[in-house]
Amino acid sequence: MALGACAAGPTAGLQSYQSPDGRFAFLYPTGWTQVQVSNGPRVVFHDLIHGDETVSLMVNKVDENNDLTELGSAVAVGERLRREVIATAGSGRTAELVEAQEREMNGHTFYDLEYAVHLEDRDRHELATVVVDRGRLYTLATSVNEDRWEKVDDLCGRVVRSLNLLV
Repeated sequence: MALGACAAGPTAGLQSYQSPDGRFAFLYPTGWTQVQVSNGPRVVFHDLIHGDETVSLMVNKVDENNDLTELGSAVAVGERLRREVIATAGSGRTAELVEAQEREMNGHTFYDLEYAVHLEDRDRHELATVVVDRGRLYTLATSVNEDRWEKVDDLCGRVVRSLNLLV
């Protein structure tokens, strides 16, 4: 039975995280713990049982005058993220962009992206959403092993779609 099938509502099984500066918030799975990383994502949570399942938020600077659509279409941005972040040259990983969709929320354009990622020893599934606000590109992503994907796909989707810009 999928975790999402047990959910009573869109936030069932999820907890809220809000940035200390009050700029953004998102939901992450109940029971997951925050971990500190250096020179990487601003925020990372991982599952205590399946330690390589993660939720991460990256924040990168972009031209303050750009909005997301000026960086390209959902497919173009998804492919760039695939090449430059998920499966960089020499990383030993390959990835394919499975789906790319655009949505609007609270006056912002979001791109929702889905990837199949192939490592030497296993396959993984990643979902991400990207949005631009005030010169910052926010990327919220979930990553899980492919053999657990069917159990957690709905949960991961609710996590990435929960990213909200607050100010």
